[in-house]
Amino acid sequence: MKSTRARLDRLISQKTQIPMSEVRLMLARKQVEVDGNTALDHKQIVTQFSRISVNGQLLQDNSPVYLMLHKPRGVVCATQDKRHTTVIDLIDHPMKDHLHIAGRLDFNSTGIVLLTNDGHWSRNLFSPTAHIQKYYRVTLAETITEETVRAFAEGIYFKYENITTRPATLTPEGARCATVALTEGRYHQIKRMFGVFQNEVLSLHRYQVGALTLDDLPEGKCRLLKQQSAGSNSE
Repeated sequence: MKSTRARLDRLISQKTQIPMSEVRLMLARKQVEVDGNTALDHKQIVTQFSRISVNGQLLQDNSPVYLMLHKPRGVVCATQDKRHTTVIDLIDHPMKDHLHIAGRLDFNSTGIVLLTNDGHWSRNLFSPTAHIQKYYRVTLAETITEETVRAFAEGIYFKYENITTRPATLTPEGARCATVALTEGRYHQIKRMFGVFQNEVLSLHRYQVGALTLDDLPEGKCRLLKQQSAGSNSE
């Protein structure tokens, strides 16, 4: 994902095509403001959300957007797809074409998908080092065994990548239904973990990420998140 941080003189030069040597003169003449304050240091680091004006003319004024979508079955977690409906197709927001997907679900899975234009937020949210729990409800073809529960708690070895998954919590809620809580998000991870025990996942639904929950959000609908962290459920 493209970095959203840049040095002030480089960003102004890229956006205006003014040589950096001239940009630095403009800074010395106090012709540049960042977030309402006069900028003097050409090495100042700014982000895509820094409000920048040059000679009183607004050069950049982006706002972060955080959306939660209740993804239905049969929708692709992609920005474009020639054959299927995408999560972007379901969104009615003026910035929809500038958003990226944080934490994808596969074609037949349902539940929380987060979209944003804030790369820093999405990277932190789904990084294993952040230890943010993601919660899923699963329905399986076969009975869940105690051996499977123990294996989830210990971590399961994936031979192809030569890695062992982080410990996850598998809580049976019937013979073939369960909840799973994990901090990772590897490719088809839950299906592959059950696959080690030849137990096919028939349905997978992500109902919570950190403190963010779907609540009564209907399938196919989205809502803006006021909070920037999955550590808070305020919306």
